[in-house]
Amino acid sequence: MKVFVIAKNTFKEIIRDKILYNILFFAILIIGASVLLGKLSLGEQVKVIEDMGLACISLFGTLIAIFVGISLVFKEIDKKTIYTIIAKPVTRIEFLLGKFLGLALILLVNIIIMVACFELIIFLMVSTINLYLLKAVLLIFIELVVITSIAVMFSTFSSPFLSGIFTLAFFIIGHLSMDIKKLGEKSNDLVRIITSYIYYILPNLDNFDIKGKVVHGDPVSYEFIAYSILYGVLYISAVLVISVIIFQKRDFK
Repeated sequence: MKVFVIAKNTFKEIIRDKILYNILFFAILIIGASVLLGKLSLGEQVKVIEDMGLACISLFGTLIAIFVGISLVFKEIDKKTIYTIIAKPVTRIEFLLGKFLGLALILLVNIIIMVACFELIIFLMVSTINLYLLKAVLLIFIELVVITSIAVMFSTFSSPFLSGIFTLAFFIIGHLSMDIKKLGEKSNDLVRIITSYIYYILPNLDNFDIKGKVVHGDPVSYEFIAYSILYGVLYISAVLVISVIIFQKRDFK
């Protein structure tokens, strides 16, 4: 119960953050501008808008996850409010999970807003709503929660600047993990071992990237979606366990 109270307070706190509105406004603006790009592509207007809309949801959702996530714990430490919180009958696990859930809820609300604007634009153009795109949106959300868990983990022991760099590195490498593994398989034993560790330790974010497939109407099985969600949940759980262990051992005195 305490976890949800902290999550609720975190949600309200982030809602008041101006950077959140700036990012959301810019995201909606870009999605709207995609209509102009769509008009430049004869016969492919809707596909261009769908592709750019999904890309914007992913990109700006990632920015929210990183820029807000890296300061969640640090802000409490910097303002000394962490001392008041841990002095109350609230465990560090409840505090950290509450912060994480609060940001995850913020991401969900922002995605819903962006998807609503995105689908409205498509509806005004072709008088139909493409629900097939929601498959991509679902996996984008899971990916963003993975990124959020990583940002929260780094925020438990590092400054916002370093946390941002580390989380961004995870995001970039996570989308290149398959390429890194293939490159390692063509190299010597040492490189192959290193790249294998990178592949299995860092998140394989390509598991959540089906934007191109849904835009072009390629089939995406529910088995694949279920596998991707399970992979995401397991990875998030592992990262949160590590975060809790680090946070439990941190001395605030």
